[in-house]
Amino acid sequence: MIEIKGLYKRFADKDILTDVNLTFEEGKTNLIIGQSGSGKTVLMKCAVGLEIPSQGEILYSGRAFTHASLEEKMAIRKEIGMVFQGGALFDSMTVEENVAFPLRMFTDMAKSELEDRVNFCLNRVNLNQAHSKYPAEISGGMKKRVAIARAIALNPKYLFFDEPNSGLDPRTSLVIDALIQEITQEYKTVTIVNTHDMNSVLEIGDHIAFIFKGNVVWTGDSNSIIKAQVPEVRDFVFATPLMKKMFK
Repeated sequence: MIEIKGLYKRFADKDILTDVNLTFEEGKTNLIIGQSGSGKTVLMKCAVGLEIPSQGEILYSGRAFTHASLEEKMAIRKEIGMVFQGGALFDSMTVEENVAFPLRMFTDMAKSELEDRVNFCLNRVNLNQAHSKYPAEISGGMKKRVAIARAIALNPKYLFFDEPNSGLDPRTSLVIDALIQEITQEYKTVTIVNTHDMNSVLEIGDHIAFIFKGNVVWTGDSNSIIKAQVPEVRDFVFATPLMKKMFK
């Protein structure tokens, strides 16, 4: 479980996040949604330690993270997997080398054990024929799957995805959504997905938090969001003619 309590984030004299209180449970896909500039990316960066909150606390399974010592933070960070929006793969490394990178950095696995783990992770994301390819040689959807394989290499307890479907076609987006949900349920991870993709919201939104101008204005699931009466949520959900036609 990840708990966010009374979180504020300010840049200069501007409040980006205001009194955010959220709980994310294991085995569920927890989605953070909202319009561009709402603060959802800043919230995720605070959660993984890339930004320091101005106020408040973040707890990982009851362990304080925000104000923890460097040693305590590093122990928690080793349990976190992160998939960045662009994948953030190393262009000069093969697919296999990209997935092996965190294992080489944070473990002392023997070569054979490391290779077995890399093979397992790539098989898990259905990329068992791409080991020797470089990022420039594979599609956008494959890059996202390599990034997911790398994120699960250390068998994390907590998984973060920043706009995992950005730049992907609808069919590939469905594949990535299904993979995220399968891994979450299979490994009982605490999974947090930062997205503005309504397809993802409806397909895998076990728990959804809607952020508007730095405030959490609604929480629920994929079934209840269609019926939400909060104006900001309705404007977001029914922003396209297709959604209006289907549900209104």
